[in-house]
Amino acid sequence: MRTSYDVIKSLIRTEKSTSQEKQRQYSFRVAPVATKIDIKRAIEDIYKVKVQDVNTIHVLGKLKRVRFKAGYSSSWKKAVVSLQEGQKIEVA
Repeated sequence: MRTSYDVIKSLIRTEKSTSQEKQRQYSFRVAPVATKIDIKRAIEDIYKVKVQDVNTIHVLGKLKRVRFKAGYSSSWKKAVVSLQEGQKIEVA
């Protein structure tokens, strides 16, 4: 059984995600096996807000080189969560 904290890894704080907060959209790094329903329940449980919509994206790893060796950074899953009118997540 997965807990809410196993589903939600971290809140993403970038320039783009900060500008989306005005539209009540927040970006999260989530577990690769998490479904939209799992993500919605986890956000509502952790932050005590009402979720309107969840969009998920698989972010593929990029090619990275160090001198003569090439490799890939890890792939991960991102979720963009839209909250209902009047809801807000307090971030420091």
